[in-house]
Amino acid sequence: MPNWGGGAKCGACEKTVYHAEEIQCNGRSFHKTCFLCMACRKALDSTTVAAHESEIYCKTCYGRKYGPKGVGFGQGAGCLSTDTGDHLGLNLQQGSPKPARPSTPTNNPSKFAKMKVDVDKCPRCGKSVYAAEKIMGGGKPWHKTCFRCAICGKSLESTNVTDKDGELYCKVCYAKNFGPKGIGFGGLTQVEKKE
Repeated sequence: MPNWGGGAKCGACEKTVYHAEEIQCNGRSFHKTCFLCMACRKALDSTTVAAHESEIYCKTCYGRKYGPKGVGFGQGAGCLSTDTGDHLGLNLQQGSPKPARPSTPTNNPSKFAKMKVDVDKCPRCGKSVYAAEKIMGGGKPWHKTCFRCAICGKSLESTNVTDKDGELYCKVCYAKNFGPKGIGFGGLTQVEKKE
């Protein structure tokens, strides 16, 4: 049946994809906003996509799901990866055969719509931190706008950030408040005389 008055159907949401918003992969069309990894939901582009049959993944999740397993694979030479991919919903049980794919399309909603997205929370404001705005500091994800010194409010970078008790500080404020005290430390130049 001809497709009158519209573009191709999106491989993720099954809605019409018009030319201005179309990304093609493996002969299928996707909306730019639907072109996401099926496991971790990270946005994809032509350099980060890895396709397997009708599924699309980022290269990391694709490697975890379909790549070789064991010593020396996936995590660098000589390492044994114990990552099972469970936190990404990959179910990597070794030795179990892959179930056969149905040959006819089903009327079920898209696989993309069924997946729950776990989004990190910013320690400063408590709101969700998405990949496009994420900066890691002190082992936690932060918004770019929240990645500031807790005392002076100065915007931080990887070269001037320090963390203490889950909070971020610039090196100057950290030294003043938590560094060593006394002569020769923290800018003291004279010894006060006792009377």
